[in-house]
Amino acid sequence: MNSTPSPSHALPSPGTAARVAVVTGGSRGIGEAIARRLANDGLAVVINYAGNAAAAETVAEGIRASGGKALAVQGDVSRAEDVAHLFTATQEAFGRIDVVVNSAGIMPMASIAESSLADFDRAIATNLRGTFLVLAQAAKHLGEGGRIIALSTSVIAKSFPGYGPYIASKAGVEGLVPVLANELRGRGITVNAIAPGPVGTELFLNGKTPEQIAQLSRLAPLERLGTPEEIAAAVAFLAGPDGGWVNAQVLRVNGGYA
Repeated sequence: MNSTPSPSHALPSPGTAARVAVVTGGSRGIGEAIARRLANDGLAVVINYAGNAAAAETVAEGIRASGGKALAVQGDVSRAEDVAHLFTATQEAFGRIDVVVNSAGIMPMASIAESSLADFDRAIATNLRGTFLVLAQAAKHLGEGGRIIALSTSVIAKSFPGYGPYIASKAGVEGLVPVLANELRGRGITVNAIAPGPVGTELFLNGKTPEQIAQLSRLAPLERLGTPEEIAAAVAFLAGPDGGWVNAQVLRVNGGYA
């Protein structure tokens, strides 16, 4: 994104929420479900989106219509200035940040070949560089009791052809999580990752045939796709009071897929 990131509407007054969450990639799929679940749990939610302002604002409006507090803020997580703006806008709007969930991601299907280098670079830029930037800002802004949650993937264990760029980027994400947990030693902040199995989202379904989807659905012992709401429930656990002793872990929410 080359445009200057900005909130999609006027900022609310600061200090209006007891706990505040930032959810990147919160305008659709798993990120949207996470934003809605955290709002239902009583958190004010800042919904980051890359380009679809209408979708992000629809999520924010739905949360506000249900009595919650929400703000949509545009920004490309691979751009340091956009990520810094996201956290600044959140502080200005609500006066604090307690939970950060990095759900923004892309999944280009590409073989390990020179012709796929552009896809590899895109996956690394959004999924790994983006996670690095979001985690860095989270480390700067969160205080005692803060929760940082990154989204990985359970497909790391499968090594399917065509998933090389995606798996490489998400393996890097899993490497960052325990390192940051150790770097935040003594500050009372947890850092974890959620690694979903196949979930019926637009990101997962895009480019797959019905036969491929059916085959992937049968891989887990539960023999179905997960739902975004099931992933959001795991995030809510890590973000809530019952997740306070879970740190530096990768929670594989996948129905036994891997």
